Amino acid sequence: MSAALAAVLQRLYEVTGHVPRGSGTNRSARCPAHDDRNPSLSVGLGRDGAVVLRCHGGPQCPVEDIVAALDLSMSALWPPDQQRTRDRLTGPDMWMPCGHDKVAEYLYRDEQGAVLYGVARCARKGKGCQGFRQWRPDASAKSGRRWSLNDGGRIAVRLVPYRLPEVLAAVRDERVVMICEGEKDVEALSARPGITATCNPMGAGKWRPEFAEHFHGADVSIVADRDEAGRRHAQAVVDHLTPVARSIYVIQAHHGKDAADHLAAGGHTGDFLDVWAPKPYHLESCT
Repeated sequence: MSAALAAVLQRLYEVTGHVPRGSGTNRSARCPAHDDRNPSLSVGLGRDGAVVLRCHGGPQCPVEDIVAALDLSMSALWPPDQQRTRDRLTGPDMWMPCGHDKVAEYLYRDEQGAVLYGVARCARKGKGCQGFRQWRPDASAKSGRRWSLNDGGRIAVRLVPYRLPEVLAAVRDERVVMICEGEKDVEALSARPGITATCNPMGAGKWRPEFAEHFHGADVSIVADRDEAGRRHAQAVVDHLTPVARSIYVIQAHHGKDAADHLAAGGHTGDFLDVWAPKPYHLESCT
């Protein structure tokens, strides 16, 4: 057993008064961050040797709250030879519930710019980890956030398209809005001068009908990922925006799978491949 795991298990016993159950590197314990009558906290080791804590109880307590309840620092979850380095270089804000370092965070804001929720991406996306976790602001949590958009099985926040204030400004100014499949693509496009881009939260297949309310009169270019899920996602966006948008085009990366791949390979915003024009723009003739 690793020294970090042994230390966490010992603190769980000292704080809760109950011995964690199980054997080896898979244990269950009472969560110290809420009134846990039945062991709802899973304790294990990640691939990097870090202790992974997941609360499966009703509150689904954030890792930061669990660690604070144990009176430990976040670095206590890492092997001893990494603890000092991680405290200095990353700090608690880099932590994610999967146990890996956060490498990017995307904030979803309302029309006035207030943060509604966020999406964090970890360093091991695609390497044995899902890579993404959503969180919502919660002043009652020690960390100021809850690592879930759900509360009691229901969405606890208002879902909106990414970069909504910028989208609304582009629609108002009659500038094209590019709709991608994920936040990484949006950031890559938005870094180019004059480009406004957005996406829906949680990836392909998660576009919601109510997002259409923000695109009345909009000129839209949908960047479809080069796979079946990307094509289905683009079709869903087309279906929901056709009644409200002024024009809709579907395009695809000339290089790689998505917008981020295309730009990273040296492509630019003007050489995406034209795939489909379900609602082309018609220039009004002069009279």
